[in-house]
Amino acid sequence: MGTEARVVVLPQDTSRLRIEALTLPDPGPTQVVVKLFASGVCHSQLHQMHRPRTAPVILGHEATGSVLKVGSAVTHVAPGDTVLVTWVPRNAAAASQPPVRATLQVSDGVAQSENVFTWADHTLADEQYVVKVDAAIPRDITSIIGCAVMTGAGAVINTAGVKPGQSVAVFGVGGVGLSAIVGAKVAGANPIIAVDLDDAKLAFAKAFGATHGINAGREDPVAAIHALTTRPGAYTILHTEVSGVDFAFDCIGIRKTMEQIVPACRSGHFGARDGGTAVLVGVPSTNVELNAMDVLLQEKHFIGSLGGSCAPDRDFPTFLEWQRQGILKLEQLVTQRFSIDEINEATAALEAGKISGRAILEF
Repeated sequence: MGTEARVVVLPQDTSRLRIEALTLPDPGPTQVVVKLFASGVCHSQLHQMHRPRTAPVILGHEATGSVLKVGSAVTHVAPGDTVLVTWVPRNAAAASQPPVRATLQVSDGVAQSENVFTWADHTLADEQYVVKVDAAIPRDITSIIGCAVMTGAGAVINTAGVKPGQSVAVFGVGGVGLSAIVGAKVAGANPIIAVDLDDAKLAFAKAFGATHGINAGREDPVAAIHALTTRPGAYTILHTEVSGVDFAFDCIGIRKTMEQIVPACRSGHFGARDGGTAVLVGVPSTNVELNAMDVLLQEKHFIGSLGGSCAPDRDFPTFLEWQRQGILKLEQLVTQRFSIDEINEATAALEAGKISGRAILEF
């Protein structure tokens, strides 16, 4: 017997979302049916909405819920368990086979998810995308751990491995960027420089651990970062003073910011220490051009971070502990809430830059 669900569907030929009442099939051997309490609204879904499609799509990839049904091969969760749903396999190193993507029969064809779908009051997901957590966690604000927190904080803690006293700049302080700032604060970074075009967002970032804010609409952020991070007595191969951050994180992914994070990084101290590291966190929307001579002479690094290099089984308990201790202020990070019937309003607000932190859908 199936499970009744209301599901957001992205049609093939328009970006206007619709809601369908569907019956989810019973789970296959490795699948789980989850009743969802809340789901994050992520920029990644905007990318999906604007890409050409050959079939309808079901969206959303971070949520909190409760297990209703499990497949015959599922052993790590049981009906009644509280879980986080995410788009990254919970323990990829231990997986013996690729996870199964969910597909649903909708009114105009067969709709497929990229990995999971959480813009729905119930979902059908492969067990690798379902992480068991403490039943006492808040059921709403924790829904953004499965992407926003994981991607931003994970980039700092896992991908970059920021150490105490190292300097950090974060370009773009939405939900992912604010999570990166929290990760930098936990790591003991100093200074932590937030870069954005919105003064209100820059002020908001200081509540999460940013020590400085740079409005890139009013000044050159690269020059401002170097002015804040000079290292007297350390010199480059060109006999100029060493400056720049140890790590620059681009949490946006547009051409301009992708081309700013490398020059914002610390120049190398010739013969003593290599240069800083630029970390691409946001989904890129175009190709970029890098100054290869800057990378060579200053021995800088440009790396990517997908999903914060996270293993959810390992990392989610850490993020939940940060939340419990008040280090990760999810109640402040979630700045707007929408019902499933307001999904088009939610995506429009996100695209217009009206979401200062992270928006969620509540079911």
